Amino acid sequence: MATLPFETFELPDEYIEAAYEALKYALDVKGLKRGTNETTKAIERGQAKLVYIALDVDPPEIVAHLPLLCMERKTPYIFVPSKRELGRRAGLEVSAASVAIVDPGEGSKLVEEIIGYLKRQGYFQG
Repeated sequence: MATLPFETFELPDEYIEAAYEALKYALDVKGLKRGTNETTKAIERGQAKLVYIALDVDPPEIVAHLPLLCMERKTPYIFVPSKRELGRRAGLEVSAASVAIVDPGEGSKLVEEIIGYLKRQGYFQG
């Protein structure tokens, strides 16, 4: 894997699973933006509640702007290990470099728990 042009952090497995579960709820209410272009727009428009960035994107420059943009816009973001898994969990038959939840639906509590964890760990200052 290439060296990433941005700093990453890992979530414990239980939070990764909670994040994937939140995707399922958001998918039920059509509350997802999938792909880097759509994710970028959702962040810029202040719609993104939680952003997912895959760590195995090649070249990593495709998603390199997302962490900085999220920090500027005070949008929480997480890293997930696999773009293939991210795409699958977001309801796609192809990989997804990034996804944004814009409407968590019944997954609101899961999203809040993940954001709470990010704040406690110092990964999110929102």
